[in-house]
Amino acid sequence: MQTGNLPEGVPSPKETLGYEVIRWCSKYIVQPDGDRAGESWKFTKEQLRFVLWFYAIKPDGTWRYSAGTLRRAKGWGKTPLLATLAIVEFIGPCRFSHFNAFGLPVAKAVALPTVQVGATAYEQTEQTMEFIRGCLSESPAEKEFGLDIGKAVIQFKSGKPGTIKPKATAGRTNEGNRPTFVLMDEVHHWVGSNGGPEFFQTLKRNVEKLAAVGSRWVTTTNAYNPNEDSVAQIIHESDMITQGFWLYDCIEGSIEPDEMRDEDKVRQALIEAYGDASWADIAGLTRTILFDRTTPDSTYLRFFCNRIAESSDGWMSKTEWDACEDDKDPIKPGDQIAMGFDGSIRGDATGLVGVRLRDAKVFVIGLWERPEHAPDEWEVDVLAVEAAVHRAFETYRVAWMYADPPYWQEAIGRWSITHGDDTVFEYWTNKPTRMVQAVERFRTAAMVGDLRHEGDVRLTRHVLNAVTREVPQGLLIQKDSPRSKRKIDLAVCAVLAMEARADAIADGRMKLRRSRVVGF
Repeated sequence: MQTGNLPEGVPSPKETLGYEVIRWCSKYIVQPDGDRAGESWKFTKEQLRFVLWFYAIKPDGTWRYSAGTLRRAKGWGKTPLLATLAIVEFIGPCRFSHFNAFGLPVAKAVALPTVQVGATAYEQTEQTMEFIRGCLSESPAEKEFGLDIGKAVIQFKSGKPGTIKPKATAGRTNEGNRPTFVLMDEVHHWVGSNGGPEFFQTLKRNVEKLAAVGSRWVTTTNAYNPNEDSVAQIIHESDMITQGFWLYDCIEGSIEPDEMRDEDKVRQALIEAYGDASWADIAGLTRTILFDRTTPDSTYLRFFCNRIAESSDGWMSKTEWDACEDDKDPIKPGDQIAMGFDGSIRGDATGLVGVRLRDAKVFVIGLWERPEHAPDEWEVDVLAVEAAVHRAFETYRVAWMYADPPYWQEAIGRWSITHGDDTVFEYWTNKPTRMVQAVERFRTAAMVGDLRHEGDVRLTRHVLNAVTREVPQGLLIQKDSPRSKRKIDLAVCAVLAMEARADAIADGRMKLRRSRVVGF
């Protein structure tokens, strides 16, 4: 179903520069990959419609929309469309010049084009920049306009002013730039933790001061997680959309969260969401949604069906977690274990979790949480935490320990000196690539039955409190909101403990005690 404010049908040739833009793209740029690699560029019908409305003008030649957003399912073709717009805004006819004798608008190129590809990290601009280079390499545009297609910057060989280049968050250093066009890809990833909303406001201000000469911005996004306060959510909820100042083009699959087990409804929702993206593997996506239980349904709703999930993306369901409970063979003193530690001082809880090496049975060693009615000055009892850590080393055979350093780096250093620097290691949970992999391994172990737990209500509460957050590297876990009192620290500890177990085993530290056989 079509949502947003994209008008029905298409504008007339007198109402848009889009027809000239489309003809120019088919003449000057090429398809960079696939079966049609090297052939003239061709938009899909849905892409054509967006281009026509995005370049719509008023009777006086000014823009009908001062900005635009394209929200589509993952893999629909948002990035390729952005790439072509970047090229048009760099060397193509993209600004109103005049009306000809037939009343049709005539477009002109920007005199001093400064096209920026914005992202919260330079690595995230690589896909868009690579596609731009692919569309221009060995194309008519490269030859006719004399382009220098560099890896970092695209410019003119003659030294003529004008560039396409990436732009990443760098605080106030971005203030004052004068871009003629800004692309912002996948803004559902632009959240507070990576400076996304602040960077968006900076880029937007830079564009707005040049709005009188036609400067604009465009974003693409999947359906966002409503718990993250992302730029995608900021734009979607803006009055600029409802008042028709910004264009918002979105097609969603018609499906509800409780229908995600219905094969026919899932398939139909995917067909709707992907529209004329003929390359989408609808059958494969349907199978994934129905049978892959390692990813929450709300994630599939957002990324494949393009629906904003109304509820939190719960990391683990109660049914899934309860299936891992095992009250047999309890943890005993002397068992060989690995440990995970996540500490705080005032805000979040502090926890210590162990896991037995021989069977991956997870158990809580200690939890220090702020009581419900504690005074504001309440702090974690650091001495009690340190005593619990030392007691754990005395009680069990600890093969490996991972500890998250913030606030506790000095203490972790002491534990390393006391218990061995080949046993106690720092594990920074703010490193997304490593943490994403750890979270995925933990959930997979729970899903396939390779993980057990004792049914501890504290650990269960923290695991079920955790919700997922999508980052470029994959899924992380977090609280359902930054100020939430629903703690997840034991869940983080359990993830670290399982990582410590895996590394201990890989290092050859798992030693099984054998009974002594005595002969008579």
